[in-house]
Amino acid sequence: MMTTARSADSGLAGPGELDRYPYAEPAADRVGAPVWESADQDLGRVGRRAAGNRGRGLHGQLVQQLGQMIVSGDLGADRPLVPEEIGQRFEVSRTVVRESLRVLEAKGLVSARPNVGTRVRPVSDWNLLDPDIIEWRAFGPQRDDQRRELSELRWTIEPLAARLAAGHGRDDVQQRLADMVEIMGHALAQGDAITFSRADAEFHSLLIQVSGNRMLEHLSGIVSAALQVSGGPVTGCDRPNETTVAHHARILEAVATGDGTGAEAAMRQLVTVHPEVERVVPAPREH
Repeated sequence: MMTTARSADSGLAGPGELDRYPYAEPAADRVGAPVWESADQDLGRVGRRAAGNRGRGLHGQLVQQLGQMIVSGDLGADRPLVPEEIGQRFEVSRTVVRESLRVLEAKGLVSARPNVGTRVRPVSDWNLLDPDIIEWRAFGPQRDDQRRELSELRWTIEPLAARLAAGHGRDDVQQRLADMVEIMGHALAQGDAITFSRADAEFHSLLIQVSGNRMLEHLSGIVSAALQVSGGPVTGCDRPNETTVAHHARILEAVATGDGTGAEAAMRQLVTVHPEVERVVPAPREH
C-alpha cells in the first residue's frame, strides 16, 4: 500500500507537508464530459482526453502526489528526483515509480537524462494545456493566474468554435446539443448542480468538436477541465440560472440555423467574465 512520505534527509517533502495532498483513487466523475446513457460512442469520447492520461491504483496516486508537489513548488525546478528514494518514501515498486515519472515527463514536469538523472523542469517547460496540470495549478499557489488564463483562453476559442460550428453540425450532434440544453433545464429546476455542470461541459466540448477545426477539437479537454475547476473568475456557465440556460439555447439555435455571427455573439456573452461577482475558492478535489 502506498503511504505518505516518510522522514528522510533527501529533501522530498516530509509527512506534515504531504498530508495536504490527497491521493485517493480517481473518482469516476473526474474532469471531462460524462458518458450519458444512450450516447453515441463516437460522441462519448468528447472530453475523454481530460481523464484518460491518469493511471489508476498506485501509479495514478503517485502521479497525482508528485505532480501536485511539483506544481505547488514544494519540489522546485532542477530538484533531483531519485527513483530509489521515491520508492522507499512512498513504499511502491520501482516499476510504479518508473511509470509515474514517465507520465510526469510527458507532461513536461520532469526530465530524465543519462548520467544526470531525473530532475524537475522549470514552469516554462510544463505542458500548461495538460488537463491534470490545469487542475493542479488551480489549487496551488498559481491558482489566480491559472483561472485568469483559463477564462481568457475560453473567451478566445469558444466564440470562434461556435461560429465555425454554425451550419456544419451533424444531425446527431445537433440533437445531442439539444439534449444537453434540455438536461440543463431539468437539472436547474431540480437544483441538481452536478448534472447541470456535466451537461454544460459536454455542450461546450461538442461545439468544439463540431467546429471542423481539428486543432480546436484538440482543446476540448482543456475546456472541460476549465469548466470543472471551481472558483475563480465568474462567467455565465458558473451561475446556473434561467438566463444561462437561455444563452445555451440561443447558441444552439444559431448553430442549427447556420447563423455564425449570432452563435459567436451568444457564446461570447456567455463566457464573458463578471468581475463584480466573487466566489469562494474550495479545497482541492480528491481523486
